[in-house]
Amino acid sequence: MELYSYPLKAKFNQPRPPPPKVLPATSTTTASYKNRIPCHPESFSMPWMPNSYYKAAALNPTLSPLTECFPGLPPTKIIPFISERPNGVFTRHTLDDWHRSNLTNYKESETTRHNAERLRADLTRTIKDVYQQAKRTQGESTKNLGERVNDIEYWKSELCIELDAMIRETNSLMDMQKRLERALADTEGPFQVAHKCLLNREKRMGIDLVNDDVEKQLVTEIKIIRSCRERLQQCLDTVNAQLMCNKEARQELEKDLADKQMGHHIDSKCYQLKNTSRGIHFFKGVERIDATVSVPETWARFTDNNIFRSQSARAASAKLRASTESLLMGTADEMWRQFSKVNDAFTSRITEIANAKSKIQTHLAKTRQEIFQLETKIQVIQKTIKDKETQLKVAQTRLDERTRRPNVELCRDAAQLRLVQEVNEINETLRNLYQCLRASEDMLQMLVRSKGVLEHDLVVKNNSLFIDQERCMGMRKSYPSTVQILGYV
Repeated sequence: MELYSYPLKAKFNQPRPPPPKVLPATSTTTASYKNRIPCHPESFSMPWMPNSYYKAAALNPTLSPLTECFPGLPPTKIIPFISERPNGVFTRHTLDDWHRSNLTNYKESETTRHNAERLRADLTRTIKDVYQQAKRTQGESTKNLGERVNDIEYWKSELCIELDAMIRETNSLMDMQKRLERALADTEGPFQVAHKCLLNREKRMGIDLVNDDVEKQLVTEIKIIRSCRERLQQCLDTVNAQLMCNKEARQELEKDLADKQMGHHIDSKCYQLKNTSRGIHFFKGVERIDATVSVPETWARFTDNNIFRSQSARAASAKLRASTESLLMGTADEMWRQFSKVNDAFTSRITEIANAKSKIQTHLAKTRQEIFQLETKIQVIQKTIKDKETQLKVAQTRLDERTRRPNVELCRDAAQLRLVQEVNEINETLRNLYQCLRASEDMLQMLVRSKGVLEHDLVVKNNSLFIDQERCMGMRKSYPSTVQILGYV
């Protein structure tokens, strides 16, 4: 991987220039080395560039006279050339010149050695100081890195503790959320039961269609259930909002912890690096790059703020869980008490209807018995009337026959008087019998009407008893228990 802002490595896409056929002169080579810069350690980090190495070789080599190679020597010191004559030789130096040259070389050698020894001592002291300073600087950096690693470990442990507490609190609040949802769903059943009870009781007939205590308690139960549902829904919305706050705080903690783990890994790696470690390289100019975004104070304050935010969210969540638990207990107790009141009202009403039904059945039985007896008496009266009419026929026939007696035989004798009296008595008896028959028939109609009223009232009572006892109480037996209302199951 290549770093940005660094030159790319050279690629040998162009052929190397051919070397010169003639070697450069000594003076030219020496002059080329005078302008060269000494090698520095940082030069090793520079990429390999071909033009840096072929710069000297690219010069056109030329031959220069021998005098130009030693510009500092006087003309008398120039070495003469050997004569072209085979037998002739030029004189070069004298013996004094030779001794002076040796002495001069000795002094120059001593001076050079003395300067070299002093330079070596200075270099030894400088190298020792450089090593001590580098060791001290590297030790301080290593110490600072170690302290930094310890600080990161401390905040990591604090974040882990707070993150675990937040996860436990969030799980508890999620359980409470599920209980609220179940409790809210469980209130739908009692609400529908109460509503259906009211609808079923609308099917009562006649006089039983009254606004009794059962109906009042059912209306109250519907109001209480509706109020409990609204409070539970509001609490559920609050719990959902608190879960979002807990989730945000948890995400901040997890993000901060992930950054701390990455920073701890990097700083631990830097803390363990040594001069003999592998993977160390030159990165020229990296010290001039400042990519920091915080200082130790803001760095610690950032994590402390995240922990404080999480602690505040946890405290609010715990308080909300306590209030939710109290709300669940309160609503369950309130709904259960009203449920018991409605059941008691139903029981009382069913008892009243059952007693009324029993009394109606008793009166109906007596009425039927009386109707039967009255019908029997009517039949007896009708038979008596029939018998009296026959007797009247006999008496009237006798009188009619006696009217045919001739002359003086038409005597008002005792027989005649008795027959007339008998006819009058029978007529009076018949009038009384017919009056009794009419009275009996009227009474029979009244009894039949009373029987019809009692039978209709019995049907009404049976219908009301069936509605209250079978339909309403049958549904209310399936009402969820307090444990289900509280959401524990």
